[in-house]
Parts: sequence; C-alpha cells; structure tokens
Amino acid sequence: MRAEPILRAEGLKKHFPVTEGLLWSTVVGWVKAVDGISFSIPQGQTLALVGESGCGKTTTAKLILRLEEPTSGQVFVDGKNVHALSGDVLKEYRTIVQAVFQDPWSSLSPRMRVREIVAEPLVVNRRVAAAEVESRVAEILGRVGLRPEQANLYPHEFSGGQRQRIAVASALVSDPKLIVLDEPVSALDVSIRAQIMNLLVDLQKQYGVSYLLIAHHLATTRFMAHEVAVMYLGKIMERAKTEELFKNPSHPYTKALFSAALPAHPDIVREEMILSGEVPSPIDPPSGCRFHPRCPFVMPRCAEVEPQEKAIAADHVVACHLY
Repeated sequence: MRAEPILRAEGLKKHFPVTEGLLWSTVVGWVKAVDGISFSIPQGQTLALVGESGCGKTTTAKLILRLEEPTSGQVFVDGKNVHALSGDVLKEYRTIVQAVFQDPWSSLSPRMRVREIVAEPLVVNRRVAAAEVESRVAEILGRVGLRPEQANLYPHEFSGGQRQRIAVASALVSDPKLIVLDEPVSALDVSIRAQIMNLLVDLQKQYGVSYLLIAHHLATTRFMAHEVAVMYLGKIMERAKTEELFKNPSHPYTKALFSAALPAHPDIVREEMILSGEVPSPIDPPSGCRFHPRCPFVMPRCAEVEPQEKAIAADHVVACHLY
C-alpha cells in the first residue's frame, strides 16, 4: 500500500475574467491560466513543473499556496482540502506549506532583521517561547550555511546567494512538509546556482521535505526533480520520472523544449526541432490539443479532439494522439 501523497491536485482549473468598460464592465472572455490538471507529490520527493512563460506554472503554485481560489478542482495537502480550511487547521497548513520565491531581492522585507524574517513563520502561526525561537533560528541558519551572529543583520547586507539562503531558512524553520520553490535559482549568478541547488537537495534528504519546483531551466530540473510535468497553455502535456523523461521525451512539445536547451556535452547530437508561430493566447486557446497549431506532427483529429493522458511506460503518461 502506497502512502498518501503530501500534495494532490485534482482537476485544477483557474480562469480569470477578461472585462471591458470602466463603469459597467462586462466579461468578454476568460483567461484559462490553468485548465484541468492533476498531479501528486509523495513525501520527500520533488515534482518539477516546466514550460514556457505564461503556461500556468506560477498560477498553479498560487493555487497550492492559497493565494488564488480555484475556478474548479481541489488541492489536498496532507489529506486535507486546502481551500476549505479555517481556524487552527488553516494555521497548521500555513506552517507545513512554505514557499521560496524567485527573487531574493524583493521577497525579503528590507526593514526586518534576518532573525525576524526567519522566525516569522514560527511567531505568526505557532505559540513558541522566545528562547526556543532564538535557538531554532540559530540552528536553521547554521543548516543553510550562515553564521548565527548574522541574524542581527539586514537583508541588504547580504549577497544574492546569501539572501536566497535566508529565504530557504525562513521556509524551513517551521518544519514544513512541502515547500513551493518558484524559480529558486533563476535570479542568481550561475556560480551561485549550483550551491543553492545542492543546499536544497541536501536539506530534502535531511528533513524529508517535499518540493514543488517551478522551473523553465531544464538543467535545474534534471538535477533536483524526481518527477517532471511539462505544461503548455494550462495543460499538462507529459509527466514522467526525470531520467525517463530526459531519455525518452515523447510529446512533440517536450521534444521541442529539449531541442532548444543547450546539450550537456558539445558532442551530443540531438534532433533539431524548430516550432512555428507564437504561443497562442490563453484567452481563446486552440480547440482539441492546445499544441496543434505549432506541432510538426499535426493530424486532422488534433484540432477536434482533446487528447487524454495515456500511460506509455511505467510512471510515464503523455497527452497526445500519436500514442
């Protein structure tokens, strides 16, 4: 019997209204940012959501963090429906689910000392004695590679990589079960990225925490994720274990993403795939398969029938009429 996943999303949709007019605004359409996706993350594992800008990755993260209400569908964390929580159960959810955002320059308050920033999830959501907060902050700063005496400093006194370590410390201090990592290394210098990625992987092994990793950088994904879901225009096109996906990308969109990324070694020869056209508008997405206007393997039925997810191997599903 498999353990209950820490995070489960079922049929998740988020449609934003598009309005016209100033005083009497009328809804003229809907932006289908997330349009019926399902996935789960086991305890202690990482699922990466990858895709181009505007495919719905960050909206998905906001739905899980309760920063947006879903149009339909449900999110379960630790078996509880996230958008139905209130009172003490909601406070508990706020301690077991944390986030690390893309830009450490804007995600940390410039007016708070590092001690206050890191302690905030404990102080706000749990009644913890001051002495215990102090020792927990010192311990967690040590775990992320900072010195306890740096707790007295302000964020502007740190480099970008150190700021992201502070953000990670703040996310870890309340002993969470799930951390949403929204592009956690993309704003950092390349030399610092590997350090933060190694830190996150080590902390996962140490604490058994699960990650939802939002990324468009495939190298980050391959290094950190156990499983990858590829998104396009609010839909999941393909989902598989990381190594399986990198060895055997099956959806034409996944192949195009991999073709556009730099190879790991200059001698690697890869299938060249150039996509035609731009990403269509999520206000009026194409009928059938969302990807069909740009797909080199398009068939007549692709424009009419939306493909369902099919299992093409163990733990490898793809939504494409080619299979």
